[in-house]
Amino acid sequence: MKDRIPVTLIGGYLGSGKTTLVNHLLRHAGGLRLAVLVNDFGALPIDADLIEARDEDVIAIAGGCICCSFGSDLVETMARLAERGPRPDHVLIETSGVSLPGPVAGTVSLLPGFEIDCVAVLADAAAIRQLSGDRFLADTIARQLADAQVLLMTKADLLDDNTGAVTLDWLAARAPRAICLPVRHGGIDPAVLIGARLGYRAAPALKSGAGGAVAFVTDVLSLPDPVDIGVLKAVLSQAELGILRAKGVVRDRQGRLCRVQGVGATVRIDLHDGRFSGTAALVIIARRGRFDGNDLRSRLAAGGINAG
Repeated sequence: MKDRIPVTLIGGYLGSGKTTLVNHLLRHAGGLRLAVLVNDFGALPIDADLIEARDEDVIAIAGGCICCSFGSDLVETMARLAERGPRPDHVLIETSGVSLPGPVAGTVSLLPGFEIDCVAVLADAAAIRQLSGDRFLADTIARQLADAQVLLMTKADLLDDNTGAVTLDWLAARAPRAICLPVRHGGIDPAVLIGARLGYRAAPALKSGAGGAVAFVTDVLSLPDPVDIGVLKAVLSQAELGILRAKGVVRDRQGRLCRVQGVGATVRIDLHDGRFSGTAALVIIARRGRFDGNDLRSRLAAGGINAG
């Protein structure tokens, strides 16, 4: 059985920087074949120098990536996408500025052959608080923020340090389950949003995004065989550890292969339906200065998991 194709949703109100982010991800795909799905091509202009060819329904992008317009039928477009050759490694869905990412994620999670990897919501640092006070927009803004697993405060370079910190705290209060990160000049390491880049083996050390807004570190945990899945999930879900992403394959107490996928405190562990050969391991991405690999290992050891 083929691995399911991971999907990242990119949402946020009009003008929050979704176009800039998608083009940034395409430019830094690291060899992955990305498929970008948009309502219509006019809503998401792909940078001209990335486009290799285009027809009525598909734009071919450098590096084997594509962009497809789904109009009003996302399900049909994704079904066609799953049959394309070669398969995309990862799908990005850019939602409209007034739509809610949560229902879209619910639809995608029901489609065979796909799985939600990350729900990212963008918020314009300079405008989000004013927008949230508009009586016509307040409900939409609040629900968009609440749907986020990763909440990116874009255009952080437009605010001074104090105002930026206050705004980031304000956003975090409205999305308590989300990872909240400032983004400067549109730069974010793709591995934070595209979990497929982690693979199931060691990842290189990550550099900060453009502008140096946030620096990341990686850690690789080798795990015994088998592990207590309940303990593993409980430890990885502890927000104070500062984990942004976690991904890997382990064996449970019944000897079954299981995939571990975490976005912040949201951790999912389910049976692995694809191919895997190698040693059980987890790749961790975390914010520099907030993550302590020894602390993580100590918490796992307290639950009976001795990670290397």
